[in-house]
Amino acid sequence: MIHSVGEDLTKGLSYKAVKVSVGIVGCGVVGTGTVKLLLTNREILRKKTGIDFQLTKVADLNWERKREFEVPEELRTTDYREVIESCDIVVELVGGKEFAKKLMLEALESGRHVVTANKHLLALDGEEIFLKAQEKGLRVGFEASVGGGIPVIKALREGLVGNRIETIYGILNGTTNYILTRMFEENLDFESALREASEKGYAEADPSLDIDGWDAAHKINILASLAFGRYFPFEEVHVEGIRNIQKLDVELGKELGYTLKLLAIAKRFDGEAEVRVHPTFIHSEEALAKVSGVYNAVMIEGDFVGKTMFYGQGAGSLPTASAVVSDIVDAGIAIVSGNGGEVTPVDWESEPVKVRRNFFSRYYLRFDVPDKPGVLAAISRVLADFNISIAAVLQKEMVCQLAGKRGEPVVPLVILTHKAYEQDVQSALKEIRELPVVVGEPVLIRVEEEAE
Repeated sequence: MIHSVGEDLTKGLSYKAVKVSVGIVGCGVVGTGTVKLLLTNREILRKKTGIDFQLTKVADLNWERKREFEVPEELRTTDYREVIESCDIVVELVGGKEFAKKLMLEALESGRHVVTANKHLLALDGEEIFLKAQEKGLRVGFEASVGGGIPVIKALREGLVGNRIETIYGILNGTTNYILTRMFEENLDFESALREASEKGYAEADPSLDIDGWDAAHKINILASLAFGRYFPFEEVHVEGIRNIQKLDVELGKELGYTLKLLAIAKRFDGEAEVRVHPTFIHSEEALAKVSGVYNAVMIEGDFVGKTMFYGQGAGSLPTASAVVSDIVDAGIAIVSGNGGEVTPVDWESEPVKVRRNFFSRYYLRFDVPDKPGVLAAISRVLADFNISIAAVLQKEMVCQLAGKRGEPVVPLVILTHKAYEQDVQSALKEIRELPVVVGEPVLIRVEEEAE
C-alpha cells in the first residue's frame, strides 16, 4: 500500500513524499483524538519523518453520536474489513477483548502492522498477538496501552534496552490517584472522594476496574513482560484495590511520614520476579509520593542507568492519541526502511523467570484494641513467634466506637514492621484475629521505600 515518491494522493500538499496508509477501527474518545491528530498535524509529521501518513478509512458502528472532532464523510465505514484492505497500518481502538483480538490477528495475517491501546487484551492474550507478529515479521505498537501520553513503553524497548531492569514502581491509574490524593490532602473518606472523582469525570459510571486495581494490574503486567523478558500470565499478578481504604489509615500513615498510593510494582530477583498491585505507603519525601491528582508516573531502575522517572497525563483523548501516533510513526519508518518486524516481549530471557508470591516487605498493621495494659505485649508475642520485628508503634489517644461492641471504647494501635515475609505476616494476623484484645478486622498496608 506504500505509494511511490512523487505520487500526489493528497489535497492541498505541494510536496512529494513517501505515502504510508493508516486505517483506524474504533472511533470513540481515543479514536477521535487519533483521527484529529493525524489530520491536523499531517504536515508536521511529514516534515519530521519524511513520510506522509495518509488516513484511508475509519471504522465505527455508530456514526450518529456526537464527537468533538468531525471525521470526514469519505473516511467513514462500518466494516472493519475495509480498514484492513485499505491500509499498511491497522490501528485497533475498539477496546474489549474478543473482537479486538480477532481484528488484530486478521490484520497481522493480512500482512499489516498493528497499533493498539488495548491493555486488557495484551495483559490477557498478548503472547498470542506477539508470537503472530513474530511469525509474520510485523510490528505491534502498544505505547498507548500504559501511561497514556507517557512514553514508558518506548523507554523500555529502546532507551533502556541496554539495561537489566531491576525494579518498576508505577502510579498507573489516574482515578485512584485522584481519590487517594483527595483523601490525603482534604481528609475525605473514600466514598466522598470517589463521588467527587465521578462528578469531575475522572471516574467511570462503574469504577470497579480502577478502584479494584485491575486497570493498573493490566498495565504492570505489560511492563513486567517487557522488562523481564517473559510473558506473565495475568493470573500471576497479585491485585488489591483501594475500595476498603479508610481515611483513618491515610491520616495515621501521614503521621508516620508516609503517603498512600495504589502502587504497581515489578521487581526482579535471581530467577524470580514479583508483579503486584496494592495500596502502598511510600515516604512522603519520595518523588512518587508527590505525584498527585489524575497524573501518572513510572519509576524504572536499571543496572547501568540507575533510576529514571516518567511523569505525565495517563489518560485522555489527546495524550493517548499522541502515544498511538508515535507507534504509527515507528511502523511507518519500518515500512519505508524495509526493517519489518522487531523484538517482542516474548521469551528473550535465557533463564525462566518465576513469579514469587511470598513478598519481602515492610508492613503497616492497624488493630482496634481496648485502651488497657497488656494489649501491645499480646500482639507483639505473636509477631515475634513468626519472626516479625517491630520498627515503630503509634497509638492514638482517640476513641472509636465499633458496632457490635455495645459502645466499648477502643483505640487504633499501629505497628510498623521491619521487612518480613508475606506468608509470615498473614499467618501472624490469622492468630492475632483470635486474640480477645483485638476488635474487628486488622488492617494491613504494605510499605515500600524507593531507597531499598
